[in-house]
Amino acid sequence: MPDVHGLLEPILALHDRIRSSVVDACTRQSAEMLSAVAAEDASDTIYRIDRVSEEILIDGLRDVARDEPLCVMAEGIEGGTQVLPEGASEADCRWRVLVDPIDGTRGIMYQKRSAWILTGVAPNRGSDTRLRDIVLGVQTEIPLVKQHLSDQAWAFRGEGAVARRFDRLAGTYSPLALRPSRAESLAHGFASVSRFFPGARDVLASIDDEIITELLGPPEPGKAACFEDQYLSTGGQLYELMAGHDRFIADIRPLTRGLHASRGLPAPLCCHPYDLSSVLIAEELGVEIAGPNGERLDGPFDLTADMSWVGYANRQLRTRAEPALQGALRRRGMLPVVPL
Repeated sequence: MPDVHGLLEPILALHDRIRSSVVDACTRQSAEMLSAVAAEDASDTIYRIDRVSEEILIDGLRDVARDEPLCVMAEGIEGGTQVLPEGASEADCRWRVLVDPIDGTRGIMYQKRSAWILTGVAPNRGSDTRLRDIVLGVQTEIPLVKQHLSDQAWAFRGEGAVARRFDRLAGTYSPLALRPSRAESLAHGFASVSRFFPGARDVLASIDDEIITELLGPPEPGKAACFEDQYLSTGGQLYELMAGHDRFIADIRPLTRGLHASRGLPAPLCCHPYDLSSVLIAEELGVEIAGPNGERLDGPFDLTADMSWVGYANRQLRTRAEPALQGALRRRGMLPVVPL
């Protein structure tokens, strides 16, 4: 396999440019302007703030691709895919690059919570390329205007993960140690089943309650056994697991499609592969990432497939929580069958 290490520094530099430009746009423009809908595509709604990062993304990747042609797949690119530099063919590319220029648009445009720039690089296997082929993952925090610190992490497959913290007032970086929780129980920790949007929140919440009751027993009067956090960003959720803030997260929105249909509702907005393009970092830190059936997380290297994923801070927590999740899904006929 060709060496991917030479792509790290140019990608980090590009992430830095996107971060600075988005923060600057948030400083200069109102939430009403940034939250205006710019376009609708197959994967998601494109807001005006997304256009800030997309313009820089292509220019920056064009610089990266000057010496190394790239097949780029990103939200906001016309057709979803572009070969850089212009004039090169897909066959010239050793690498496919999957990017989410802003993951967590809805939170950052209203200045509620950090967003993230996510990038995954895999050897180019054409349409056969999969998420499991990613050998380099990079993610960078886009902080709120009032926030001066921003975290950045990356990982090469099999080499562990590296993280650093940027002080945008001083313009300096410092090393950052990310440590997933080693707790073997969900008690007094954060654990969540994602239910961001209307349509099936009642069912997703009931699954959440069943899991906690099975693992921690019935609630005690006036006490909270554990807590939840609906962070509207897959990259942000992965970071919370990596940093030891969260212990369990399940995003199983694709499994509610049948429920939506039975209620006369359209299919739900779900996590997509580009939202998981940096998942390698969490895996290299020891976070257990899987599908709801317990299978290895995988999916097409694209922008539109609906993805379910479950994150456990460590193997011991997975051993306890995974059967409870699967039991709750099985009782509702929602556990998918894994093809042989």
